[in-house]
Amino acid sequence: MGRYRNSKIITNKSEYYKPLREARGVKYIVQYETPELKNPSVADRARITADSHIWKYGDRLYKLAYQYYGDTQYWWVIAWWNGVPTEAEIKNGVLISIPINIEDALKALGVA
Repeated sequence: MGRYRNSKIITNKSEYYKPLREARGVKYIVQYETPELKNPSVADRARITADSHIWKYGDRLYKLAYQYYGDTQYWWVIAWWNGVPTEAEIKNGVLISIPINIEDALKALGVA
């Protein structure tokens, strides 16, 4: 149920990847199409129940994803929901929002 589950699979035969293909002994490289995530609308944010968390020293997005969703792979949902590319962008004391229901959050982001 990762962010690529609905993504198109692309077979890349580009000359750019020729050294990589030769090193791996393959004819093509299999890649996932990049998903186009959308920003949750104001209506999405109002509809989806979220918990508030005050960021503190030692917090990590993957740890919060495990705490809330039971799976570290959803760290990016919390990051995207809060408009931060990485946890390095979050300063101590900042209030972040964590959507409670992962399925609703994924739908709001356009990947479910």
